[in-house]
Amino acid sequence: MTPSPKNSHPPQNHPEIRPNQSIELLKELHILTRDGKLNQDSRRKLKQVYHLYQFIEKLLKELPHGGTGATLADHGAGKSYLGFIVYDLFFKAFNTFNKENNGHIYGIETRTELVEKSRQLAARLGFERMHFLNVSVAESAQSNELPAQIDVVTALHACDTATDDAIAFGLQKQARYMVLVPCCQAEIARCLNANKALALRRTPLAELWRHPLHTREFGSQIPNVMRCLYLEACGYQVTVTELVGWEHSMKNELIIAKRTDKPNHAAATRLRELLEQFGLTALLETRFAHGGYNNHYE
Repeated sequence: MTPSPKNSHPPQNHPEIRPNQSIELLKELHILTRDGKLNQDSRRKLKQVYHLYQFIEKLLKELPHGGTGATLADHGAGKSYLGFIVYDLFFKAFNTFNKENNGHIYGIETRTELVEKSRQLAARLGFERMHFLNVSVAESAQSNELPAQIDVVTALHACDTATDDAIAFGLQKQARYMVLVPCCQAEIARCLNANKALALRRTPLAELWRHPLHTREFGSQIPNVMRCLYLEACGYQVTVTELVGWEHSMKNELIIAKRTDKPNHAAATRLRELLEQFGLTALLETRFAHGGYNNHYE
């Protein structure tokens, strides 16, 4: 029997690795060790990325022509685990001569060394339609290296306000879909803490964040509620679910937004009411200031 090519088929003792998956890629991402083994930590990471890929694959296939010409921007890409896996399992299959119609993945990351390593790896693997930008999420919206419209925007564990920047990017680029797994969020907690004394005099709801521990916990939960309302107000249908089990990651909330082009005025009103209740109306001029959105309150 002729052995399977080393670079494209999973080892027989790792059934969780998908057929035609690049073994060289998995080793370079340190999901597999150099001798082809899978440890507990990398197994957890692989499960998380594969699970997220299942959601993204479904969305890509819903695009025109089955996603063959799709564009995907991955914000806060880090080592680009997600981008490389999506390219390897989905985009790699579209290798016709007309490369412009085969889709592209754009990885956006601020750490120069990670961007350079990702560029080198993509070149070594022949992943010609992967591009990496050494800019912040906020700066990427103005970059000439990106197309005017992006089909899918992803942000996996983008810290603090980077998720909000990814949403702003998606709105500007008229993304058909956004797939977000928010990470730590400190901005709202800081605002709640700064206005705590006034809030305690004004409303009993301030008891929800009176103690420092509760401020941190409440301040990490309420941003995702507001993000969902904001996306709905801006014309997206929003679904919230678990990414993987809590034993794999505490940052476990998956937000999937599908553009409908039907702004939800009730969601806009409800968001404003929440911001007023929590003393956070200043965010209407920053985090929730997408063009035309404030008109929903008229």
